[in-house]
Amino acid sequence: MSITHLKEGDKAPDFLGKDQDGKEVSLSELKGKRVVLFFYPKDMTPGCTAEACDLGENYNDLKKRGFEVIGISADDANKHQKFIAKYKLPFKLIADTDRKVIEAFGVW
Repeated sequence: MSITHLKEGDKAPDFLGKDQDGKEVSLSELKGKRVVLFFYPKDMTPGCTAEACDLGENYNDLKKRGFEVIGISADDANKHQKFIAKYKLPFKLIADTDRKVIEAFGVW
């Protein structure tokens, strides 16, 4: 994948990743849905925790409005599971340990 500099209205690059439970997730499987895809550097850090918790607190409202929320970081699935459990996050976290998705979106 090459680095993408997205602008409003651009089509996001497709990706295939694994969530905190090892289940495959691809952007193409969400085609036609509204997706909040957020990238963050590391689980359990103050800024990333605040961002994830804010999305978690607003998750039901986002779902009612038709949005799917997915977080992506370079942390592994085990760390994502701990992050989800500690902060009761209601959405999937992609473990992008090889940083392919992160680099494809140009956000590293």
